[in-house]
Parts: sequence; structure tokens; C-alpha cells
Amino acid sequence: MSPRIFIILLSSLATGTIITLTSHHWLMAWIGLELNTLAMIPIISTTHNPRATEAATKYFLAQASASAMILFSSMINAWQTGTWDITNLSSEPSHILLTMALAMKLGLVPMHFWLPEVLQGSTMTTALIIVTWQKLAPMALIYLTINNLSTMILILLGLMSSIIGGWGGLNQTQTRKIMAFSSIAHLGWMITVSSIMINIMIMNLIIYLIMTTALFYSLILSKSKTIQDTTTAWTLSPTLTTMMMILLLSLGGLPPLTGFMPKWLILEELVIQNLIPAATTLAVSALLSLFFYLRLAYTTTLTLSPNTIQTKFKWRFKLKPAMFFMAAFSTISILLLPLTPLMLM
Repeated sequence: MSPRIFIILLSSLATGTIITLTSHHWLMAWIGLELNTLAMIPIISTTHNPRATEAATKYFLAQASASAMILFSSMINAWQTGTWDITNLSSEPSHILLTMALAMKLGLVPMHFWLPEVLQGSTMTTALIIVTWQKLAPMALIYLTINNLSTMILILLGLMSSIIGGWGGLNQTQTRKIMAFSSIAHLGWMITVSSIMINIMIMNLIIYLIMTTALFYSLILSKSKTIQDTTTAWTLSPTLTTMMMILLLSLGGLPPLTGFMPKWLILEELVIQNLIPAATTLAVSALLSLFFYLRLAYTTTLTLSPNTIQTKFKWRFKLKPAMFFMAAFSTISILLLPLTPLMLM
């Protein structure tokens, strides 16, 4: 794909998200989501192989179905209330349909089946866009309609997502599929707290985006597509492998690191609201996710020589130029925990 076409597609992607973020009319929000989907499909199918085409087809079917459900939901609401305003979603069938549609857009359980498959068929950079940028528009719609959505359905979706996200990633060997299940689990935490305290959800989303971007940068630089590839990442840069280990532990939510902050605040809020079973379920599901993060951290940093490795070593060629963002995001992903009181103000 030529750089000019790629820039046009990325601009369309950004425009679609911004239209959805800034709209108060359901039709404009739907147009933004459709523009977003249509720009993403050529980006997924840039590599001309059957797996990329299959991934693009699955992505199109899932996103088009979700967009149709959003349009149907808004039409029912307009028919019953006479308004197309996003914040005025008072019809019960409408908000149930909308919740299911946004769950499909985000890849929440039980509408999560497309996400690991699409990520596996995409390049690392495309997978990064899908699990970060593509979450912004649906999250904006949840933020706008949160007062009208069912708290019980959201908590149920969140708990199921955190459990299946941790469970599904246990047996994976491909890093992109592991990151897909990681995304499902993190979104489960966000959706659980969204109806209770929306500010914590937004903070969790920002931290998730930063941590996931930093880890994907590390995987792209070390060309680690499978767990076996991570075992030889130390030949490329020992500093990079150490940073990857700390990032993985941060994503798992271990205490001295940034990733612990959202989990701590969400569990605290659930306990304050007397939702003890939900808090316990989330805490146990975090252990499942932590297992596959620890497995990746183990293969990355603790399988050094003199172990005999069956894969080829990586040669140190010229350094990649885009190191600034990775350095900034990695630092934020590790050292932000002391600033928790500042963020709560």
C-alpha cells in the first residue's frame, strides 16, 4: 500500500472516531462508526494473504452487525420518544439493544469471538490500532448514554469478560491472541465500573491505552509474534527485554506499578457499593490474566543462555527510529502509581 493511500485511510479512521466523539445526534454517531469501520478494512487486508482477507471479512461482519443494531436501537427510541438525541435514550428495548451492540463493537463476552481471530490475521501495527484507537468511539457512546443503560447488564458483561479474557489467554502461544484476550479482560474491568463511577472508567481506559501501546511497541521492535520468539528477544536488546518484563507485570496489575492503580480503585469502589461478589470475581479473574503475563515475562527475561534454544538468534541491525513514544509510554506505564491521589482530585 502506498504511503498516500495509507495516510488517507488513517485520516478517515481518525475522522470517523472524532465525528462519533463530538456528535449528539444518533445518525451522526452512526456515520462516524461506519466511516471508522470502512477505513479499517483496507488497513487489515494490506498484507495480501488469505488470513488477512478472512480477518477483514470477520471484522466487517461484526462491526456492520453492531452498527445496524445501534441504528435500529436509535430508530426505536426516536419512534417512541420523538428525539434523536444520544443522551435521551429512555426506551428500554433501545438501551438493551445498544448495550449489546456496543459490547460487540468492543469485543466483550459473549460477543468477543471476532477479536482474537481478527488480531491473529492482522499485522502487529494493525492489531495495535484495533485494541487501542478502535475502542474510543464505543466508549464515548457508553459515556454519553451511561445514565440510561442497565447497571445489571453492564456488570454481568464486565464480569464475564474479565473471566473469559483471563481464561481464554491461558492456552495461547501467539502474542497477538494473548493481547486480544488481555484487551477483553481489561475492558471487562472498565465496563463493570462504568455504571458505578464513570471517572474511574475513563482513567482506566487511558492507562490501558498507554500500557497496551507500550507493550505492542516492544513486540513490534523485537518482532515477537509467538511466545517462542520472545525467548530470543534478549539478543536484540537486553534493556528492551527488561522493559517488556516490567510492562507485562504492570499489565497484570502488580502493586508498585501503574497497572495496579485502576484495579485497586475499581475494587475499592465495588466494595464501597457493597458489591462484594463482583469484586471477588474480578480479583480472582485477575489471577488468570496474571498467569499468561507472567508466562510471557518468564520466556522474555528468564530463558537466557546457557539454555539451548531451537530458534535462530536475532541480529542487531540499525535501531528503529520511533523510540521516543515507546520510552514515554513505557515510563508512564511503570511509574504512575504515586500520582494516584492527584488523579482522584
